[in-house]
Amino acid sequence: MTPLGASTLVLSAAVAVAAGLIGAFAVMRRMTLAADAISHVALPGIGLALILRVQPLLGAVVMLLLGAISIWAIERRTHLATETVTGVVFAGALAVGSMLTTGEELIDALFGTPTRLGPWEAGLGTATALGIAAFIVRRRSRLVLSLVSPEVAHTSGIRLARLDLEYLLAFAVTVALGLRFLGALLMGSLVIIPAAAARRLTRDLRSMLGVSALLAVGTTLIGIVLAPHVGQKTGPVIVTVAALVFLASVLRRRLGD
Repeated sequence: MTPLGASTLVLSAAVAVAAGLIGAFAVMRRMTLAADAISHVALPGIGLALILRVQPLLGAVVMLLLGAISIWAIERRTHLATETVTGVVFAGALAVGSMLTTGEELIDALFGTPTRLGPWEAGLGTATALGIAAFIVRRRSRLVLSLVSPEVAHTSGIRLARLDLEYLLAFAVTVALGLRFLGALLMGSLVIIPAAAARRLTRDLRSMLGVSALLAVGTTLIGIVLAPHVGQKTGPVIVTVAALVFLASVLRRRLGD
């Protein structure tokens, strides 16, 4: 494994910030299982892109955006829970994706293959990740109100359907940005685990958002640095570090009690 360039590390940190902020609301919305499943929707797009000999990340982005819109539309039409709809979409996407990608290509799609990026690619990805982070920070009050009291949010002029769609699209783009170094199988874990740990360590939303972002960045950078030394892929190492951090948060609360 070759060391990653500075631009790739900056992009990874920016994606981790976005993942931490998105994850905080995913935990509050009880989307923990759905969040992990959404990342798997990228698989058919990666498979089709490989068949068509185009950039796999482009196929993943298109499929993730279509998946987010489909989940939103089906949820509104059927009034089923987000996790139920996502589970159905996830199962179909995983089945199709596994048929379209085989062998080493499937392993790379599932676990990611971190590589050096060109300045323009890293810059665009970093700007997008920071834009998602800014969206969450600006919309945090509306997102909280929509969770606590949808009726009050509606009477306050908040367009709940639009807000839900914007959140799902931001979620999908965040997952797409992290596919290169975490893969479709593990990217959802970076969204959920730091946020779950932050919820146990904090008492208010502002602190939870900040701690979740910091934990996501810390576990990502530690995993990237550690992976070459243990001879493992970056994605599994990052998620293992995140899981250890969550375990530490559980033990800390128990010792505190």
